[in-house]
Amino acid sequence: MAEKDAILVADPSRCGDVRKMVEILRSKGRPQAEWHASSHRPWGSYRVLEASDGFQVKRITVAPGGRLSLQKHRHRAEHWVVVRGCARVTVDDTVADYRESEHIFIPLGAIHRLENPGNDDVELIEVQLGSYLGEDDIVRLEDAYHRA
Repeated sequence: MAEKDAILVADPSRCGDVRKMVEILRSKGRPQAEWHASSHRPWGSYRVLEASDGFQVKRITVAPGGRLSLQKHRHRAEHWVVVRGCARVTVDDTVADYRESEHIFIPLGAIHRLENPGNDDVELIEVQLGSYLGEDDIVRLEDAYHRA
């Protein structure tokens, strides 16, 4: 197991002790007990760079042809800044392309989607702001990968 600031190296015979370590992390309220900083998805990946009460910062990479679900959130707004490539973004009834250094605001409850119509990865920084920032706050309205 590896994180940006820590790595676990253990003898395979001690793999049962990992559960004990997770319980210790959970008892101390450490978020690493519940989630991993990097996550791979059918459309690309994201990495949590920073998280605290009321905000979270992610680096999102969308592979060529990738598209996130058409979605909304009940508890958070998002700010996106494109740092590489050209992103096609839907916010409610507006669809537009954004390039490096351009910013997109996704208000709380807005229906939105991020797509990569190009041939190279799209990367952006996402800042989430709200009372709850869990991945289960996603309300999917349409999904190319048939996720619930």
